[in-house]
Amino acid sequence: MENFIFKSPTQFVFGADEHKRTGKYIAQCGGKKALVLYGGGSVLRSGRLQEVVESLDAAGVDCVVQGGVQPNPGSSFVYQAIEAARAENVDFLLAVGGGSVIDTAKAVAAGVPYSGDFLDFYRGRPVEKALPVGVVLTIPAAGSEGSPNTVITDEENKIKKGTKSDCLRPQFAILNPELTFTLPKYQSACGICDMMSHILERYFTKTQDNAVTDRMCEAVLLAVKDSAMRVIIDSEDYQAQAALMWAGMLAHNNICGVGREQDWASHALAHQLSALYDVAHGAALAVVFPAWLRYCLDEDVNLFAQLAARVWQVPESDDKRQMGLQGIERFQDFLRGLGLPSKLEHLDVPAEAIPQLVEQLHAACGDTVGNFKKLTMADAEAIYKDCQ
Repeated sequence: MENFIFKSPTQFVFGADEHKRTGKYIAQCGGKKALVLYGGGSVLRSGRLQEVVESLDAAGVDCVVQGGVQPNPGSSFVYQAIEAARAENVDFLLAVGGGSVIDTAKAVAAGVPYSGDFLDFYRGRPVEKALPVGVVLTIPAAGSEGSPNTVITDEENKIKKGTKSDCLRPQFAILNPELTFTLPKYQSACGICDMMSHILERYFTKTQDNAVTDRMCEAVLLAVKDSAMRVIIDSEDYQAQAALMWAGMLAHNNICGVGREQDWASHALAHQLSALYDVAHGAALAVVFPAWLRYCLDEDVNLFAQLAARVWQVPESDDKRQMGLQGIERFQDFLRGLGLPSKLEHLDVPAEAIPQLVEQLHAACGDTVGNFKKLTMADAEAIYKDCQ
């Protein structure tokens, strides 16, 4: 296990109806005027956004509401929201939505006090100051409600990339499983793949002796696996939605990743699909991650076999490589069972696009990507080809 520093100051407020007390938590953070960001119209139609706004009013917190955050959030909206936040002199960002809305709120929070282009933070400049952020989560998936991370697409250059800073961790996150009941099945499935991928990016490491975090990763994967189909069958299964909502946070606040070198190549590969073809993030991961697993299997067959046995119930065998292969197959079958794609053609991405995907990956990440196996651009091309 490597040395590490872990800081997770977010206050998590979990349970039914808790979103109706959002204003109280903003006031406790010292917020006087909030910019409330949301995505599509579902949170409006359900009346949930109105309930949140009413709670702000009851707590004496003024607010400005701005909707329209898109999946794979882009830079143009962030620029607009930064200007709105400055014009309205807001001192707090509230995200009502899933990962796209939360990542956008973090980008705005970093951009408001910064005199330059907020995209500088996504090009390597550290984020040292940001407005406080709060979250009312409606989609269990990205785990951005508990993480220091944010990912935004630079629309001019078609590059999707992330940044992170502890000052971007939300001050609070309200997690009410009831807010997930109206999610379409495909969106739920994409979220399930996203949270499992966050765990796997941490699990596959060259760092040795990770007994605690290995078991934590495996436990969260098992919890997601056991709850996933229940949610697909019945979106109003409160306990299953509750399990996924908490698992999504645990998957990405880094409690499962401390002390171990992490990979993140699959996310980089998937980001190019989203940037160029506006593919849902979880769907892109469903295609890319099994291909990455197959390509990297021989880096540590024992670790692959361990995961296969502990999570996918592959029988123990002296042939660890075969165990690993069976685990990968069971993982991909699980994703297919949720209704997720398994090939680039299912995403309407033609094989002819692979050179451009590799070019964009190189522009975003440089000559290599990942840590478990440092992938060259030739390796990345081979993985994309395996996705066909």
